[in-house]
Amino acid sequence: MSSFRELRDIPETVRPLARLERDEPAHPQPDHLPTDGAVIDCGVYVEGQRLPGVYSQTEACAKVTELQLAGQEAFAWIGLHEPSESRMQEVSEVFGLHALAAEDAVCAHQRPKLERYDESLFLVLKTVNYVPHESIVLAREVVETGEIMIFVGASFVITVRHGEHSGLSEVRKRMEANPEQMRLGPYAVMHAIADYVVDNYLEVTHLMENDIDAVEEEAFAPDHRTQIEPIYHLKREVVELRRCVNPLSMPFARMQSEHKDLISKEVRRYLRDVADHHMHAAEQIASYDENLSSLVQAALARVEMQQNTDMRKISAWAGLLALPTMLAGVYGMNFEYMPGLKWHWGYPAFMTGLVIVCLLMYRNFRRRDWL
Repeated sequence: MSSFRELRDIPETVRPLARLERDEPAHPQPDHLPTDGAVIDCGVYVEGQRLPGVYSQTEACAKVTELQLAGQEAFAWIGLHEPSESRMQEVSEVFGLHALAAEDAVCAHQRPKLERYDESLFLVLKTVNYVPHESIVLAREVVETGEIMIFVGASFVITVRHGEHSGLSEVRKRMEANPEQMRLGPYAVMHAIADYVVDNYLEVTHLMENDIDAVEEEAFAPDHRTQIEPIYHLKREVVELRRCVNPLSMPFARMQSEHKDLISKEVRRYLRDVADHHMHAAEQIASYDENLSSLVQAALARVEMQQNTDMRKISAWAGLLALPTMLAGVYGMNFEYMPGLKWHWGYPAFMTGLVIVCLLMYRNFRRRDWL
């Protein structure tokens, strides 16, 4: 059995790419663990305690069957990260997963949902991560998304992750540190993962509130020209977040009212708490969406008002320039018999009258707030 230090000494080009530091299990991995980068961790749990070592999917299934035949409560928890079709096929054959669900796990880009296949459940969760940025105007992305797909049966939990921000190592450590919770079985693990994902929803919505406040303050700031592009950008991110969160309302409701033959009463109580948190996150996102829609309308109204003000100023200056232009055009026609051509004070009188008329027009425009 290779030690963890020996595994770290493998060259970077050979080491599985998905074995990121944040996802490396705390237990040493044996030589027979697949090295295609898909399997992050594979453990066997008996009475809430993890057995030493990490198993391949075949060995984990055999070990769980052996323990269950001996009258012990045991299950396997396998974590996969962006598995290939062949790797997912191997896991599917070992644990008897439905072909349609296994295909969804490989293809990803699934809508959040809950499906039942015989004596197992298939849950799809969208994960979200807030991307830090200095300003919403300069940000290219505010929320990045990923997926976690969970296969849950009486003797196994299989998690398939897509995306680099959706690591479950903290969930596994927390569950392993709580044997009483782990003793509730595979569906307790499903609850822990769902709770972790929903808590991230709340965290991301809280962080996005600061961006919305900043955009709102900038939109209504005095003597500041309104920019609509950041508002549209933030609204697009909120819509993406809503698509990740809202579809989970029905699966959480079904897990509390249906599948009672699979999910224990105690686990359903925990799922009810997750559903409450999810509802809170969904309501926050809905309020953000409404606020941004109202903000877009207000910003458009302010832009329209600015345009009207600009048009009035342009019209006022055009009116001021129209009179001198007209008089200059008339007297520039070089007719012989025109008023004031032979008068000595004709030019000074003409210019004085022109200035007086322009000043009167300017005063009138100023009084009407056109200038």
